[in-house]
Amino acid sequence: MSARAPRTVGVDAIALHPERIDVRSPSEFADDHLPDAISCPVLDDAERAQVGTLHAQSGAFEARKVGAAFVSRRIADILETVAHDRPRDWSPLVYCWRGGKRSESLAHVLNEIGFPAVRLDGGYRTWRRHVVARLAALPATFRFRVVCGLTGSGKSRLLAALAAQGAQVLDLEALARHRGSLLGDLPGAPQPSQKAFETAMHEACAGFDPGRPVYVESESRRIGALQVPDALLAAMRKAPCLRVELATPARVALLEEEYAHFLADPEALAARLSRLKDMHGLATIERWSALARAGAFDALVAELLEVHYDPTYARAMSKNYAGFAAASPVSPDGIAMPAWRALAREIVAGEDT
Repeated sequence: MSARAPRTVGVDAIALHPERIDVRSPSEFADDHLPDAISCPVLDDAERAQVGTLHAQSGAFEARKVGAAFVSRRIADILETVAHDRPRDWSPLVYCWRGGKRSESLAHVLNEIGFPAVRLDGGYRTWRRHVVARLAALPATFRFRVVCGLTGSGKSRLLAALAAQGAQVLDLEALARHRGSLLGDLPGAPQPSQKAFETAMHEACAGFDPGRPVYVESESRRIGALQVPDALLAAMRKAPCLRVELATPARVALLEEEYAHFLADPEALAARLSRLKDMHGLATIERWSALARAGAFDALVAELLEVHYDPTYARAMSKNYAGFAAASPVSPDGIAMPAWRALAREIVAGEDT
């Protein structure tokens, strides 16, 4: 065995190697990857498919010859770019799908040069199992405080203000890149994959102190196209609640700020509202669409709250969150961020009382 043969390390040693190289294909990397990893594919998607087809049709030997040529050219590129100015003690963690030939090839060359690169034992597949297992266990160790409140009451703003005050916050909507409602997708920000969402949740939870409360919003099981893990949802649903109360006119104003992209495109808003036809009937949808096209947004938003969002939210909370009925009410003195920061200071100050 070469004296410079790359070492393998387990998931518990990942933190010792903050520089991480993912040699899987671009589509694999886009689906999910280790936190802070950089994508350096030794086979792109087309090459990986070609090698796989060749393996099935002509056998391993022919596939390895073609694959080795692809990988060699890619490794040369990595050496001339990513590794070019690195110091001798650079020790990246290299991984592929299951700790096989792709990561072994790059790590071997790096070690032969003199870089003490290491490989992740079991590759991304081991990391993924680690994330799933930890998300099943971690939530039960935390003291969640669930921020609840009717649509437009500023729950997300309060979470942001709490985080700015140093509180522990798990902002699931920020991680999911979705506000969790029919109109909740964010312009220009597609949702991550389910795996990437879970990796982001794991990273957030791994940094929490179990001795301090963790603030989280009263989410449903799904946030857009993504699903909240069962163990996390169960821990949230039995936790005490903090209810944000805001008068309807203030809620309308807040929603018009946060959904300004729909106000700027009434046709898109009308098209989205048409999905509620089965719940509220064609006549109601046509009236809402007419209000949108006329720019009568105050009236439209107020009616949407009264007829659709508030009853739906109240039913869901009463059914799913044990602490909702006894939730402690809190209210900001306005909807601008200074008011939320002041409220957050009060809440954080009362954590130990």
